[in-house]
Amino acid sequence: MAKTTTTRTDRTTMPANGTANGAANRAAGTTALGRLAALGRAELTLLIRNRTALTVALVMPLVMVFAIQTSLERLDLEKVGMSLAEASLTAGIGMVLIMVVHVNLVSAYTARREELVLKRLRTGEISDPEILAGTALPAVGIALAQCVLLVVAGTVAMDLAAPARPDLLLAGIVLGVLVCVALAAVTSAVTRTVESAQITTMPMFLISLGGSGLLVPVSLMPDGMARICELLPLTGVMTLIRAGWLGGADGRDLAVAAIGALVWAAVSVFAVQRWFRWEPRR
Repeated sequence: MAKTTTTRTDRTTMPANGTANGAANRAAGTTALGRLAALGRAELTLLIRNRTALTVALVMPLVMVFAIQTSLERLDLEKVGMSLAEASLTAGIGMVLIMVVHVNLVSAYTARREELVLKRLRTGEISDPEILAGTALPAVGIALAQCVLLVVAGTVAMDLAAPARPDLLLAGIVLGVLVCVALAAVTSAVTRTVESAQITTMPMFLISLGGSGLLVPVSLMPDGMARICELLPLTGVMTLIRAGWLGGADGRDLAVAAIGALVWAAVSVFAVQRWFRWEPRR
């Protein structure tokens, strides 16, 4: 796919309007943190007004946790030292990353691009990374809150042990957020409309659900399939998340998982720089 080469126009030639553009105007002359906060508030307002996107962000991950639990009941989880509740809640964190961050942001980036919001924002002081990060802030905030809720629910309501390695759990979630945000931006480049985002997000959803250890832990897969699945975007992330909560992973497995997650994060960021579209698709 050819790279879209859109240059920034002079700030005085294109007026900004609308919620997001008003945020850009208010952010002008402020710090990067102030600009991110202004754009994040504007994007949160748009998310709240979009009932479909808000439902996907708040309700669907919790529904999927129960669906995952039903599927996991058929597996012999004792082989990998996990209970049904532990497997369900750690898979739930992965589901939050996919549903709340990736799926929502593909629609958001596509909608802002087609409405010329991204193009107008680029005429102001706010930088390209700030535009992408500011747009992602509400989804990322909701995802982090739901991850905390799952951990609290597991340790308090379901009487599970507290995370054995909080540092690994946090690292897995942060890397997962970065990969999902970046891949959402790349996926939006091949998404023509908000409606077609339901189709373009499906490969990431299905691959992660079946191959990254959400439904079936990679350690329960045949060796050949497991080696292939270890190369998927969220497999390393899920390994770190499970090791962070449950412990028990050896140093080699953790190193492989961390390297895999970091490589996918770097590749995803490069792909955004190379293929992200700022102009509407024609």
